[in-house]
This record gives sequence, C-alpha cells and structure tokens, in this order.
Amino acid sequence: MLKLVLSPRVLIIAALAFLAGCAANPIPPSSIGDMIETKSAPPAVSPAKATFAFEQLTGLPGNIADDLAEELGNRATAANLNLVRRVGAPATYRIKGFLTAAGDQYTTTVFYVFDIIDANGTRVHRIDGQEQTGGNSGDPWNSVSSDALQRIASRTIASLEAWLHSK
Repeated sequence: MLKLVLSPRVLIIAALAFLAGCAANPIPPSSIGDMIETKSAPPAVSPAKATFAFEQLTGLPGNIADDLAEELGNRATAANLNLVRRVGAPATYRIKGFLTAAGDQYTTTVFYVFDIIDANGTRVHRIDGQEQTGGNSGDPWNSVSSDALQRIASRTIASLEAWLHSK
C-alpha cells in the first residue's frame, strides 16, 4: 500500500487553490505593480546642475541603513552625481528610501522603493525593486548580506542616472 505524506506547505497551497476556486469572480486581481502609479516627469534641470540629498532610510535596522547609505553614497559619487550631505541643505531633489524584508529559512527578499521628490514636494520619479538573499528562521534582516546591499545601491543609482539623462 502506498502511503502519501503531505508537507504543511503543500496542504496550504492546496487549500488556497481550493478556496480560490470558490470565489465569485475567478478572474485574478491585477498585480500590485498595476496599482502603483509609475509615471515620472523628466528631470527639470540638466544632470550637471542637479543636486541630490538622501533622506534617512525607512523600514530597516539602523546598522543596515547605515551600510546601505554608505553604499548609495559611494555609488553616487562614482557616477559623478552631486550629493548634498548636510541635513537640511538645499537640493534640487530629495530621495526618500523605503525598504522591507520578508522571508523564511531558505530565502529572504528585500523590497525597496526610492521616491525622488522635487523642491515643491512632488514625487517626480520612483525607483523600485527587490533583491533576494539567503534566508534564516529569525529576523529576515539578519540574512541580508553586504553583497545584497551593494546590488540594491548599484541598481538604484543606475536607475537614478538613467532617469536623470532621460530628457
């Protein structure tokens, strides 16, 4: 006789599939990306005259925020972006970063959003993405490596440069 053993993960997926079939409207919802407005305005000033100030990063532990801020600064400097490093100093654009991490013992995904805000307080561009790294059974931030932070910084600055030169 064949004995069938199902893992809790398989049972949960099967239950969700069963419940989805019971829905009144079986059309799947649109992706979350479709719900977020992604239009962006072209830069108002030339790349040579644009200045950027990174605001404090939100959603991640302080030590990881410090490491990511350092990586962002290094990448921006290497890309010849004009950074304003004093708190409250005038800048053409302020960049607000929001990050969160979710995962399990096998993998962790860091989701990030960087909003570029003009001097009037209007969001003119958004950079978003995700980065996967190894997992653990505790706080997902504990498994975020410096390599993952470097990749986030690299992609963010490359996207910022592409937008800045999009005129």
